[in-house]
Amino acid sequence: MSSLLTNSTAMTALQTLRSVSSQLSTTQTRISTGQRVSTASDNAAYWSIATSMRSDNAALSAVSDSLGLSAATVDTEYTALNTVIGDKDSGLTKLQALLVEAKTAGIDRSKIQADVTQIQNQLKSTADSATINGINWLSIDTTPSSSTATPTSFNLVSSYSRVGNTPTIGSITVTTATYALYTTGGSSTTGILDAVVGGSTGASVSSINIGALTDSATDQTKLDGYIAQVTAAIGSVASAAANLGAVKNRISTNTEFVKNLMDSVDRGVGQLVDADMNQESTRLAALQVQQQLGVQALSIANNSSQSILSLFR
Repeated sequence: MSSLLTNSTAMTALQTLRSVSSQLSTTQTRISTGQRVSTASDNAAYWSIATSMRSDNAALSAVSDSLGLSAATVDTEYTALNTVIGDKDSGLTKLQALLVEAKTAGIDRSKIQADVTQIQNQLKSTADSATINGINWLSIDTTPSSSTATPTSFNLVSSYSRVGNTPTIGSITVTTATYALYTTGGSSTTGILDAVVGGSTGASVSSINIGALTDSATDQTKLDGYIAQVTAAIGSVASAAANLGAVKNRISTNTEFVKNLMDSVDRGVGQLVDADMNQESTRLAALQVQQQLGVQALSIANNSSQSILSLFR
């Protein structure tokens, strides 16, 4: 039956064209965004998972930045400790050699003391200069209940993980006293280089003075004590440097792991929401052809109404 009011052929062609246009719009969106799931309406479950994973990756990025700052801090302190240990021409190693030289009978110890004083000043300067971002672990303030006091420990953020809705922040704890060479503000000095050995008549590595010592047995015994004290200080500083070296390696390992983990999360998100561009390009070409055919079919269906006019001529 031919009807002027109802053109079922045109209606069918129009429905087909609408469907093709809708699919074409979806495909074009996927191509422009590069994602097959770009909004919650595309796939609520995948969109929710991908959003959480992207949030985790942002947290991991912050951990990576924190590890970079921690690495710089540790490297600064580590470098300073190595400088304090020194070699035959500087640092505690040179100081030890000067004290051994001072054991020589008849030597002018006041001249040796001039070198000793310079080394002591240099050691203090090195410790004070080991500051980055306002943090110094070698020259610390132990003033009780003071806002400027150096914290007894630092937590270096090293990892982030999430199980369900519970996040966990991992950290590397660094105890300040392990690396302190000089302390100020407390009732007593407890740093490796400013701690007094030998009671009220003793001295610290930073206050050793041999200028007035003689060849007497008493003074020679005192020199032996100073040498032993400096040797012990070298061991303590070397131990602190070794500890920091271990922390440095751990930070380096964690940094690499976090970067790899971020890449893995990115790949996981991609598997969930990224569009297959080869597939989408093929679909786009097919839909464009279908759209053209749909337009042609609708045009033919609309023209069929013109044939009804011929019945009334």
